[in-house]
Amino acid sequence: MKDKWWAKVLRIIGIVLMGLTAVFTLMGGIGTTCVALNPTGFSGSFSGIAPYQWLYILFVIVTTAFGVMGVRAVVLLIRNRPNAYRYSLIALIGGSVVGVIHMLVSRSLRGSSMPVDMVTYVNLLTLVVFLIYRIPGLWEHIGYGRPHPSNTAGLAGGSAAIAMGAMCLTIQYFMGFTHTITGVNYADVWHMPFQIAGWSLVIIGLSLVMWSAGLINHKAYLKEAAPASN
Repeated sequence: MKDKWWAKVLRIIGIVLMGLTAVFTLMGGIGTTCVALNPTGFSGSFSGIAPYQWLYILFVIVTTAFGVMGVRAVVLLIRNRPNAYRYSLIALIGGSVVGVIHMLVSRSLRGSSMPVDMVTYVNLLTLVVFLIYRIPGLWEHIGYGRPHPSNTAGLAGGSAAIAMGAMCLTIQYFMGFTHTITGVNYADVWHMPFQIAGWSLVIIGLSLVMWSAGLINHKAYLKEAAPASN
């Protein structure tokens, strides 16, 4: 059966969304470390979570774990492994459930749940998209982990890497309004690591896209680079 163009587009969109969700969840888990380890070190309502510090440390561990699962899910989706879809659902459902619990607890203890709201909403959005993909009429053509006439691994992987890199490079801007406390933008605390990770992902992504488009031919390069035999 011929691979339909819209099925390829939807497969790539799903992988890109999964990549963004994985990075966002990972950042959310790691980012909660500051408050979890030092709940009284920030002004305002954060001191209200001090008696439940253990719970926020647990949020850090579990959310980060689901973020790592999300990254692995992206790799499985790109490689079109049979368990890719199921693994993605586990990561998305887990991230969504933990996010909702985190939101409810934070709203109860300090009257606000930002910035975990954004992470949770992104998880839920991607989960809804993946569930829609499972509709029989769509799944017949999209079906992650099933053989397809055309290989979109390079383009999908490259697009996901570029999107993930862009998030690392811009997180301090679009999440600054939820992370600024007493004039300090805590979303930019890890500026250099995020810059390194972001640009690395963008470069890798561009390379994969160029390779999938045939602009980079590693076999031809190796053939030209090989010494001529006598």
